[in-house]
Amino acid sequence: MSGKIRTKAASNTTDSATLSLNEKILKECHNVYTNPDNGLVSIASGLGLNLLAPRKKITVLLIGNHSAGKSSFINWYIEEHVQRVGVAIETQGFTFVTSGRKRESLTGNATLHLYPHFEPLREIPGVTDYVATEISTSKQKKFSLVTFVDSPGLVDGDMKYPFDVNQAIAWLGDLADLIFVFFDPIGQALCKRTLNLVETLNEKHAERMRFYLSKADEAGHESDRQRVMMQIVQELCKRPGLNKTGFDMPTIYIPNPSGKPSRCVNQIEEVCKDVEKTINQTIQNTLNTLEKDCESISSIIDKKIREDSEACSYNFRARSKGFCYLCLGLVLPIILAINFLASNASKEMLTNTLGAAGREQLYVYMSPVRKMWSMIPEAYHLHVLGAFIFVSLLLVVLGRWSSRAKSTLSRKQKRILKENQEYVQNVVKGKKQSLYQQYLQQSVAEHDL
Repeated sequence: MSGKIRTKAASNTTDSATLSLNEKILKECHNVYTNPDNGLVSIASGLGLNLLAPRKKITVLLIGNHSAGKSSFINWYIEEHVQRVGVAIETQGFTFVTSGRKRESLTGNATLHLYPHFEPLREIPGVTDYVATEISTSKQKKFSLVTFVDSPGLVDGDMKYPFDVNQAIAWLGDLADLIFVFFDPIGQALCKRTLNLVETLNEKHAERMRFYLSKADEAGHESDRQRVMMQIVQELCKRPGLNKTGFDMPTIYIPNPSGKPSRCVNQIEEVCKDVEKTINQTIQNTLNTLEKDCESISSIIDKKIREDSEACSYNFRARSKGFCYLCLGLVLPIILAINFLASNASKEMLTNTLGAAGREQLYVYMSPVRKMWSMIPEAYHLHVLGAFIFVSLLLVVLGRWSSRAKSTLSRKQKRILKENQEYVQNVVKGKKQSLYQQYLQQSVAEHDL
């Protein structure tokens, strides 16, 4: 057993040593939420707050007509041939391309198990059989922080997909951090299905979408490229949701070091910059969200402790009030019983029971009651007695009702709440501050921190 623990610890140390700083930050943030002992997700769940653990990678969804160069771009980015490319519709389903410890291919069920946040894809009939994952060991560019989602090539006409491709892409677009739209200048660049999907996605996620003219080096001369781009932009601008100023569509193609140099400007590095910029923004958002979640948890704990204190005060007042009502309800019958005893018992019996002094004291204390009782006509004695009994019962019921207590926290529950609050405020927020400092040190001079 100890050997296994040492092996696991050594493995974690090795993994940590090979991670970049950004990977470490996202991994640490993810662990803060998912730790089984004191993770923020479990702490928040106990408080009735639903938190989602941040992902350790960003998700980039690629869409476009068939042979638009989506798979080729992924292969180029990770510098490994994991996706099949060609003029045919090679990608008939969704392929998740991510980094890992070893090269491996996973099927649909394994893929959805690997990505729990994509589990709802199962609700789309037929899609499970057309979902796969390609795991690569590549460390090129920022691939260790990216999961690419290669979507089916989109075509018009009688082409039938084994699932509702429009619904699946729209759903994935809701989860993606970036959506790359590739237009092929020599294929079906104006594919209506692609344009319809672009319009649908743009309505909700315009800030995440990026448009590229792929395979730009194959579009002929510069005038041909400009004409193709004008056609695409004009068609896009006909759509109400896409009619906007400053429409940008960089020209990109896969560099071929051994091929003939192209005069076409290649802006493929801009794609890499977009990915890196989104990663940096995601790290900042994750750290900011971490602090906000800590504040939310701490605020809820303060509220629960304050409500518990108020409940304790309320219970004390309620019990005091109930005790008074109960005492009053019980005293009245006792007074009536003593009055009856003093009025109807003989002096000899009282003397034998209480003594002469006790009998005199009883007469003194009960004289007001006896005087009041003597003022009531004898015919009404039973009525007054019934009224007294009714009032006594009413006071007892009122005492029971008014002494109802609110639920309060036990000492153990309050101790756990305070420990969780202290952990969140001191440990987690301290860790967030440390991670933010490490992140800033990448780009800011030390004397500016």
